Amino acid sequence: MGFRREWLELGCFLLLLQPCGGMEPLCPADARRPALETPNSTYTQMNYNSAFMSPIVNSFLGSVQSKPFPTDLLIQMITQTSVIVQTEGITEVLKYEIGFLVCVAIGILYIILMPLIGLIFACCRCCGNCGGRMKQEQMSNIHCKRRSFYWSTFFITSVILAGNVCMFLSCTHTSETLKNSPTEVSNILEDVKSYLVTVPKQIGQVVDESSLTVDKVKSSLNGSSLGEFIQSGLKGHLDPSIKSISEIAQVINSTGVALQHVNKTLEQLMPKVDELNVNISAVRKRINVTLLLPGCVNCTSLQPKLDKQSLDTDLEFPDQDDLMSAVNKAENADVIGQANKGKDFFDNIPEKVKKESKQTVKMAASELEKLKSQISDVTKRLPLDQLENVLQPLTEVQKDVLDVTQYIQLSSKISLGVGLGLSCLILLVVVCNFLGLLLGAVGLKPLDDPSERSCTSSCGGIFFMAGVGFSFLVSWIFMIVVVILFIVGGNLHTFVCAPWQSKEIFQILSTPGLIPGFNLSATLQLNTDLTIGGLYSDCQMNKPLWTTLHLNDIINLEDMLNISKFERQTYQYFENANINIANITILTSDVKSQLRNFSDSFSSTNFSSITQKMNNISETNLNSSADDLDDLASKQTNKNISDVLHKEAQELRNIQTAITFTIMPLVVELKSTIKDLSRTASQINDTVENVLRNVVYAQDIMNYNMSQIVKKESRTFVDCQFKIFRSFTQWANQTITEQLGRCGPAAAAIDRSENLVCRHLVASLNAFWFSLGWCMMFLIPSIIFSVKLAKFYRRMECTDVYENKVVMDTFPRASLNHQSIGS
Repeated sequence: MGFRREWLELGCFLLLLQPCGGMEPLCPADARRPALETPNSTYTQMNYNSAFMSPIVNSFLGSVQSKPFPTDLLIQMITQTSVIVQTEGITEVLKYEIGFLVCVAIGILYIILMPLIGLIFACCRCCGNCGGRMKQEQMSNIHCKRRSFYWSTFFITSVILAGNVCMFLSCTHTSETLKNSPTEVSNILEDVKSYLVTVPKQIGQVVDESSLTVDKVKSSLNGSSLGEFIQSGLKGHLDPSIKSISEIAQVINSTGVALQHVNKTLEQLMPKVDELNVNISAVRKRINVTLLLPGCVNCTSLQPKLDKQSLDTDLEFPDQDDLMSAVNKAENADVIGQANKGKDFFDNIPEKVKKESKQTVKMAASELEKLKSQISDVTKRLPLDQLENVLQPLTEVQKDVLDVTQYIQLSSKISLGVGLGLSCLILLVVVCNFLGLLLGAVGLKPLDDPSERSCTSSCGGIFFMAGVGFSFLVSWIFMIVVVILFIVGGNLHTFVCAPWQSKEIFQILSTPGLIPGFNLSATLQLNTDLTIGGLYSDCQMNKPLWTTLHLNDIINLEDMLNISKFERQTYQYFENANINIANITILTSDVKSQLRNFSDSFSSTNFSSITQKMNNISETNLNSSADDLDDLASKQTNKNISDVLHKEAQELRNIQTAITFTIMPLVVELKSTIKDLSRTASQINDTVENVLRNVVYAQDIMNYNMSQIVKKESRTFVDCQFKIFRSFTQWANQTITEQLGRCGPAAAAIDRSENLVCRHLVASLNAFWFSLGWCMMFLIPSIIFSVKLAKFYRRMECTDVYENKVVMDTFPRASLNHQSIGS
């Protein structure tokens, strides 16, 4: 701790040895620059999940089309249209589509065979075959078969119901997607337009900031800022002298006031002291007469003490006139006026510098205009015109979308109606099956003769047959819908959505020559190699246009924002400027002489003598002598002498009271004033020496170092102004390269389009045909099990027989184990 303290003291000492330098003003703080305007977003999350079946459907489509995306084939077909009609091209397409062709073939077989089988089935039943004959053979496992068919039918019907529910949901989602698609497309286009409109605005912000910066610096140059810097540079040299002059002026003034107060107090005190001294002398004479009377006992012993009682009337201040003369001369020298004159000179420096530097500022302003133009050239070279050219087509597309909105809304209603209609028809088959299962199970009595089954059980069987008949009637029609939607939706998923989601489509679009006459770099009038895939990848990461368009390859931003040459030229202007600030004599030789005389007068003054005289007055105590007289009077035998002594003692006390209340307040006040005056006088010499030393130093600075200070502060001022420019160029560089035109909204628009088309529209469409196809495929086992199960519930026309052909008039109920043939 001691080591640190020693070094601290040494540092302070060294600092004290340094000459007073200028306190340079701080450069103005860099302005807080506004954040770049951001594009508006209309993104809203769709509040329904239309892709609930996407994993299953996509898995099925992946099985149907397991081959990788035919990038090369697709590019070849697009770039060489003749390949499409060639045998090899057709063969390649068919090979790739083999999975779809197989599924379509299965669908066509379904469409052909289902009505044909239904027709044959109906004809056979009319002829008494295929279960058309109303009799049922009774076998030992009949109940086991009935239960197996029952639960199989229940399971198959439940599966169809699940598919039917998916149909309801998917057709609803498809309708909702169609209904919301115009609004969503319009919002996507609006976001893209907002982005395209915002980019020029961001460029405008950079240009505006450059103009504001240039105007700010020009305002500083044209104003008194340079003068304030020079004033600040002189402040450390002139301030001590001006301050010390003000201090000595205050000392002179306060000293004069104190001397006047001493004189006034003495004028009041002297007559009163003289009057009391006369009274004391008269009393002392009377007491001496009394003490010398023959009858006065032991009176001569008190006489020496009484002779000493008196007031010192010599209160003259011998140097008072000399001091007042010195003060008057110092005041007449107008030290305060000299201080004010120096202060006025200091305050007028900015205005003088402004006049002297007018031509220099004009040349510097012209350089700033060149710099402003150079910064504007940076923004002019950015490819903004091409971005603005896209706005009109987008607006027209947005208008077209709004024009067809009513038709899309109508198609949404139609699709919903058709989807719900198809779903309800499938639901009718499901209802028939469930009613058959319910009524058959409720109405069947296993021990009854099949020809005597209840109407409820028979209705259950009829519902099964109704469901079968309805399935044969509509299933092939529904399969046509499935095949059509499968071809459309499946291929949309395979050729559009899958490569879109895997981003392969952007690689294809980036193929050179894919679109005849289209060149992204040429369209944007850039010399760089741009691809759609690269742009999309960069925009997904919300990169700025500088990075996305590789503008660093065509624009040397560092060079265009380089202000060093302007900085050197401006420094040279101010270095060569001849800024002449008129000199001033801070204190004349006559004023200095009066100050020295003032200091010498007070340094030779002896204040102790008058202080001692006032102390003598303060020490005067007549009450002690009065007490001695009273004691002496009490010892006298002569009453007259005793009364006279008591009377004189009281007179002494009265005089002492007058001293205490009339003399002592003035004495105390006088002592205080002289004490302050003495303390001030002891410091006057150092104060005057400090004034003269500071004035000499300041005068030398102004006489010999003024031009150096002006040049130094001019350079500091220019550096301060270019510090603002350097801050701006750094901000502009960072803004242009890192923030300007962040293209995340463009990638978001593409992703939203993919989300609308694939994750909602195509996904819900695929979910619908998949659910419908699901129901159609399970209608086949539903028909089989329903026909089989109906036989166990419908009322038979013939009496049942055993399988050994032995005719029985009545069913041998007693021989059957009730538990084994329970329902």
